Amino acid sequence: MLNNLLINSVMINWDKIDEASYIRDIPAISGTDRIAFTRPVTFFVGENGSGKSTLLEAIAVSFGFNPEGGTRNYNFSTYDSHSELCGAIRLSRGVRRAGGGYFLRAESFYNVATKEEEYSRGPGGRPQHYHEKSHGESFLALVQNSFRPNGLYILDEPEAALSPQRQLTLLVEIDRCVKEGSQFIVATHSPILLGLPGAQILSFDDGAIHPCSYEETDSYQVTALFINNREQLLGRLLEE
Repeated sequence: MLNNLLINSVMINWDKIDEASYIRDIPAISGTDRIAFTRPVTFFVGENGSGKSTLLEAIAVSFGFNPEGGTRNYNFSTYDSHSELCGAIRLSRGVRRAGGGYFLRAESFYNVATKEEEYSRGPGGRPQHYHEKSHGESFLALVQNSFRPNGLYILDEPEAALSPQRQLTLLVEIDRCVKEGSQFIVATHSPILLGLPGAQILSFDDGAIHPCSYEETDSYQVTALFINNREQLLGRLLEE
């Protein structure tokens, strides 16, 4: 039975990926043919290099987003770095059509903010002057100006620009949009964002993409260990 999501699942056609491609050397992705989304918010978690951002980018490009970020109306490139995985991805879409959406990635946010400035100067636009704000302020302002009901939002490590307090603000914004029919797919290391109630969490660790609970994530476990045993932990680490 289909759910009411904008994207129900992602399928990978490995025949479209070169035998020598580095994609085949990413354990979590190479062992995957299909990923099902079961909740309006899905978090990708895992160690650096585990493949979560690679898959997230491929989903975004397959949906029609600009590889560096923005809406589906954005069309610019400062550095062509996206992988061939996007051409092998097929999305199973739900019965509802997305009313909008945004691909937001921390590493190319400056470029997207610059384009936002340019596009907003057009007819009917409202310049936001993102570069006159701090990184975190402009990041959050873009979120609050761009997130709408019934949209698909793909976020790559959004916490990179945000203080813990601002991460809580982002969590509230995500929850608001979900209640208005939106869907989110987010790659993150933030134990704050991961705490969103009812979210699906998919881990890319241990060589396979698999569901896990909030308490099973490294983000939670390492943060809890540090907060509850800070002196002992630092003592062991700094003595080595």
